[in-house]
Amino acid sequence: MYCQKCKTPLRLDPSLEHLSPAAFKILAESGASNDQQSVESSKRPKNAPSTRPLYPQDRHEHYVRASAAKGPAVSTKRMPTDGNTSGGKDHPAMSFIMLSESQITPPSTVRTSDQENGRDETKPRNGDIAIHGGYKEGFLSQKAEANARLFDILSSRSDIDHPVCAECAELLVEGLEKRLASATRERDAYVQYVKQTSISIPSQEDLDEAQQELEKTRKKEGELFTELKRLEEEKASMDAEIERLTREASELDEEEAAFWRERNAFNTTLTRFQNERDALNAQHEHDVKQLERLQRTNVYNDAFSIGHDGYYGTINGLRLGRLSNPLVEWPEINAAWGQTCLLLATVAEKLRFNFQGYTLNPVGSTSTVNKIEYPQSATGNDPSHPAKPKVTTLELYCNGDVPLGLAFLHRRFDSAMVAFLECLRQLGDHVEQTGLGVAGLKMPYAIKKDKIGDASIKFGFNQEEVWTKACKYTLTCCKYLLAQASNENSANKQSVP
Repeated sequence: MYCQKCKTPLRLDPSLEHLSPAAFKILAESGASNDQQSVESSKRPKNAPSTRPLYPQDRHEHYVRASAAKGPAVSTKRMPTDGNTSGGKDHPAMSFIMLSESQITPPSTVRTSDQENGRDETKPRNGDIAIHGGYKEGFLSQKAEANARLFDILSSRSDIDHPVCAECAELLVEGLEKRLASATRERDAYVQYVKQTSISIPSQEDLDEAQQELEKTRKKEGELFTELKRLEEEKASMDAEIERLTREASELDEEEAAFWRERNAFNTTLTRFQNERDALNAQHEHDVKQLERLQRTNVYNDAFSIGHDGYYGTINGLRLGRLSNPLVEWPEINAAWGQTCLLLATVAEKLRFNFQGYTLNPVGSTSTVNKIEYPQSATGNDPSHPAKPKVTTLELYCNGDVPLGLAFLHRRFDSAMVAFLECLRQLGDHVEQTGLGVAGLKMPYAIKKDKIGDASIKFGFNQEEVWTKACKYTLTCCKYLLAQASNENSANKQSVP
């Protein structure tokens, strides 16, 4: 057997295991009402036999008296338990009575032919063991079917499927108790409602008062109905006004839509112009900044960077001068003189100045100075036959092969440097006389023939220290002229509108 709720295997009570068929019949028929019998008869199949007793009442009483006696069974009969038998275990014909003892003859008087021949029938024979075992199995099957039949009858008489385990029974009891409590509360509510209804029965005075209130209400209803008609007429006029205003609103919406279309088109055009204006302003601002940067740019300072390196004056990183320590090679000195010659020629061209009697030829490390001499004869002044000037090329570089003590061998180099100083002096005087420079500002060092400041520019008659100092003074004066040219460039830029 299994619980019909949780499908847990069940162990039946011993009282059900020893239940006799008569007791089973009594339990099955006890407590059955006519309504329950009618329900069972309606549920019973049409071909099922009737559930009325298959034996008379006196036979049942005789069975009850006989079942009280004890003794060995004289004969047994195994009933088929196969589910394929007619009717099955639920068939009513499965109720039967199995006699364990003879109901006619006492056990002591029953003798068989084997006992008469001297054999003790109380001892089982070899073939009887299997037979009695088969009877036992059949008996257990019959009891199981009887119990199943009993549970089916109980299930048909209630809303609960039997059998159930103890835990499921407790749960069912709890559920039934809840339903009972709910039904009790519902009954109490109905009782309370009945009491209130019986108490609230109106009296004659209440009826009269209600009648008066009804008349007042009807009168007020008439007044309100009249007011309703007036309000409906007013509503009709308001609807007409609303319709007119709706038409005007539609026309205004169309005008507004047209206005916004024009406004959006204008805004688009304005935005395009503003973007173009912003782009032009940004470009103008960029150009102004670029112009200011270019105006602040000094191309002369960038092209000719004049400084110093210890005792040496430098131009574009090239040292001009010669000392024993550190020793400067002649290729660097010649390149420095070439850069200095180029600086002076560039400044003169910028200031549109022509040197008197000299021309500069800046060609790097082999730069030269041309000395121009015109003849002093009378025929030389004839305009129809102009005299040809004498041009002497002075080399502004030295190869370094001539010893320092032999002054006459450095004559051409010294003459070129003296001629360069003369050109430097002429350009400085031009700047001071024309007012291109700052008022009151003169050349840093005065130049007179071969001397600049207190040092001679001639290399053959000087020591290396003095010649190096003269070269440094020369670069300082060149830087002064370079600054004046830069100032003139800035002044010309500012004067341009």
